[in-house]
Amino acid sequence: MALSLEEQNFADRTITAHSGRPGALLGILERVQEHHPHKYLSPDILEYVAAKTDVPLSQLYSVVTFYALFNLEPQGDHTICICRGTACHTHGSRNLLERVKLQLGLKSGDEEGSAEKMSATTADRKFTLRTVACFGQCALAPVAEIDHNILGHVSEQALHREVDALKKGGRR
Repeated sequence: MALSLEEQNFADRTITAHSGRPGALLGILERVQEHHPHKYLSPDILEYVAAKTDVPLSQLYSVVTFYALFNLEPQGDHTICICRGTACHTHGSRNLLERVKLQLGLKSGDEEGSAEKMSATTADRKFTLRTVACFGQCALAPVAEIDHNILGHVSEQALHREVDALKKGGRR
């Protein structure tokens, strides 16, 4: 699949805006990903950015696979992220994860990775559920993030209500 002219123009403007800045590559990739309707970096856009920035494609893949904020698969309209760090684990984050998987109709095998680091998107692309190793918010354990909003000391019931509101069309 080739990039549209609009995608190319956006990438060009983004590359120009970040040119010469420290951390330019991260900023470029983040903006380009955010611009995509499904919030991911397609192979085509990675090849385009590599060519335009003279950064080897292998280096781009190293960057996007190292940082958890980058996605190589299309994401859902809403993202739910469950912390699996030690503090959150001891405060029940596995139960949070399993409850949300059930609520979204995700079965074992739908996700990529293990329970400690996984990502799964519902078939209708409404939700992406993922885990992170640690949010660094241990005092708030267990922690979940919904559409970039941190929820601390979250219970299974509270998380269920939040997700249910999104399923019914509500926005946070």
